[in-house]
Amino acid sequence: MTSRKKTILWIISIILIAVIGLAVYYFTSIYNGLQGLQKTGESSPFKNINPVEVKAAAPPKWEGTEPVNILLMGVDARGIAKGEIPRSDSMMVASLDPVKKQIHLFSILRDTYTNIPEHGKDRINTAITHGPNTAMKAVSDLLGIPIQYYVYTDFQGFIKLVDAVGGVDFYVEKDMYYPSIADKHEYDIDLKEGMQHLDGKSALQYVRFRHDATSDFTRTERQRAFMKVVADKLKSTTSIMNLPDILEEVSPYIDTNLSVNDMWRLATVGYKSQMAGSEQIPPMKLLKERNIGGAAVLTVSNETALKDYIKDIFNKPEPVPVSSDGKTESETNNTSSQGTSSTSKKSSTGSGD
Repeated sequence: MTSRKKTILWIISIILIAVIGLAVYYFTSIYNGLQGLQKTGESSPFKNINPVEVKAAAPPKWEGTEPVNILLMGVDARGIAKGEIPRSDSMMVASLDPVKKQIHLFSILRDTYTNIPEHGKDRINTAITHGPNTAMKAVSDLLGIPIQYYVYTDFQGFIKLVDAVGGVDFYVEKDMYYPSIADKHEYDIDLKEGMQHLDGKSALQYVRFRHDATSDFTRTERQRAFMKVVADKLKSTTSIMNLPDILEEVSPYIDTNLSVNDMWRLATVGYKSQMAGSEQIPPMKLLKERNIGGAAVLTVSNETALKDYIKDIFNKPEPVPVSSDGKTESETNNTSSQGTSSTSKKSSTGSGD
């Protein structure tokens, strides 16, 4: 082998070693970052809770066909003593269907009055104060679907996530203003109508705003719309390349029961899926405002109808693609087949003459 060929092979070997080294570092960083999201022992935010035994749905053995439902909880920890668990400020369920490659997002109104397993009836946002298993079971019973996983964070976790992906471009539909005197104006809301680039703090203002005539109803709608934009941003090539840094930023503020293996599989499903819809729970047609024990709450007028409503959303038939001439694919194929058959007959007739 000539000296020139040896030099070329040596350079290629160095490049390959460097690429492999970077790949190992990248995936090791991701693995460590994902592993850090699951808190145990003294690092768990629920370490001081003495949980009543509540049987939440066990994570499924992933067969590649079952929908998976994840409870997302954001809490407002302002003014809460260390070790104390605040009520949920927002609750969502993300449902991923690996077969249909669809994602549904449900916002649960935090004042929904329902059964909290082993703790009687109360607003659903109190469920997390009894631990994540209780929260998952309460939501599962309300919606009639198994909740296998949870993700728990606070204001700072949300801010860090949005900042870590570089912020998002988003249209704010109206002026929003609300001074937060209780925390010495640290979380004031002051946004102007229009398209703008939202960083973590301004994004938090947007998803928190509820000081208008429709209060929590439109707030949950805004939250779902914003989360869709963040999810799309996370799918971008830039965010994927920066994933180790993103995980490092948000890890201290997030807790979950997802294992690293669970996260890898769900990330694969999520990346290949499209948002199929987002809904408010309970829907307006099943919602009833009541005053219980001197407190204004939201009750479900018919719990069976709510569960059927959820089932109908999941079982909604997929739209049939229609061509520019208004025909479905099957109609187009049928017309084409008839045309081919007619041409064949004419050719056969012609050859007989």
